[in-house]
Amino acid sequence: MNKISKKALIVDNDSFFVEFLAELLEAREYSVIKAYDGKEGISSLEQESVDLLLVDMIMPKIDGKQLIKFVRTKFPDAGFPIIALSGVMIEQLDRLEEIGADYFIAKGPMEKMAKHIETLLDKIEVEPMPSESDEVIFQASNLIPRQITDELIQTVNFHRAVSEGAGVGIMVLDRDTRIIIANSSALEIMSKSSEEILNRQFVSLFLREETPKVIDALKKVLLKQELGKAFFSAFINAQKIRIIVSLLKIDGEIAGWIITMEDAGKWAEQV
Repeated sequence: MNKISKKALIVDNDSFFVEFLAELLEAREYSVIKAYDGKEGISSLEQESVDLLLVDMIMPKIDGKQLIKFVRTKFPDAGFPIIALSGVMIEQLDRLEEIGADYFIAKGPMEKMAKHIETLLDKIEVEPMPSESDEVIFQASNLIPRQITDELIQTVNFHRAVSEGAGVGIMVLDRDTRIIIANSSALEIMSKSSEEILNRQFVSLFLREETPKVIDALKKVLLKQELGKAFFSAFINAQKIRIIVSLLKIDGEIAGWIITMEDAGKWAEQV
């Protein structure tokens, strides 16, 4: 890689690790782009070309695995290596090929992690993509914070299972109305993959003539919170879909919207 044009994107919700990694990369003459969750990471990748991507696996909104899948789908010919980072052993996540990363570095004591990163960067700057004989997993002893991260993974997996088993389409919108979560039922209704809709404006999924009632429902639950939810129907892929809009609140603060969707015909049959 040309030293003048090297550009790295770091995606991690831990600002300490972002600064730690940025310092290492900038010392090697990388221009560093910083993102603090997967949603910001997607926005950065849509605006900038990079030579290296470092992504934490456990993040709010859009996690590392979703981000990497997005990159592999949206940029299939991208020649930059992807380094997955995590505070747990790779075996506790998925196999490396299932995650989609080229390399894995376990978070741990700073000096050990720094050494692993320097070793890997030495290799990447000569030959960016791994060969079959390359070491691709860099583990650190005394991973931090192991117990907290294990519990977080279990919580994330639990909520994912609830969403997938709900039997209706579920989407979560961030405060800017961009989609950050969509379960498989929602994707089936939309006839789209998660990579096609992640970080996309919710209203863009609808026909132009449906736009006013979509916006009205989002505004209604925001401005009249006592209502709790708003309902509307819209045509998606020639199907009439019943949609329920409610607010997403975290610790009493508005964090976005929750969208529930179901085929209007099936819903009518059930009631």
